[in-house]
Amino acid sequence: MIHLIKVLDSPRPHSAELRLPIDKRIKSRLRAELEDGREVGLFLPRGLTLRNGDLLQSDDGLVVRIEAAPEPVSTVRSNNALALARVCYHLGNRHVPLQVEAGWVRYLHDHVLDDMVRGLGLEVAFEEAPFEPEAGAYQGGTHAGSHSHSHSHSHASDGNDESAHAGHSH
Repeated sequence: MIHLIKVLDSPRPHSAELRLPIDKRIKSRLRAELEDGREVGLFLPRGLTLRNGDLLQSDDGLVVRIEAAPEPVSTVRSNNALALARVCYHLGNRHVPLQVEAGWVRYLHDHVLDDMVRGLGLEVAFEEAPFEPEAGAYQGGTHAGSHSHSHSHSHASDGNDESAHAGHSH
């Protein structure tokens, strides 16, 4: 097995590719297969989120390029910046990791969240696409992206909002 132990800071030629969805790109310890079928193990510092295009190096010098794998996502497109901001607010209030771009926002597919977005007046497209969520505002750096945690807490609700915790999983 090839041991990938280091994230490279500068561009250089790579000789292999590793395609992973976001739930695998947030792990520091992982067994996976390169696109050419060779088995690799990730042994990286904790707290990193690998991004599309990141380069990893093995203990014997092999350079591997990370590719964000297509996965089931929901994409909301609109020219109405206020409507998109409202969608981001409500999804963020549910701790949903978001990819925010000019004119659109994307999250991992969840039909309950899709219904909430439609209730806010926007259309949702189901797609298979790479997902690159925003890095946390307090995490800094290029590789310290989304986080994973599990804790219990509640959001203020009048009791009528059955979707208040929809999609609230990390």
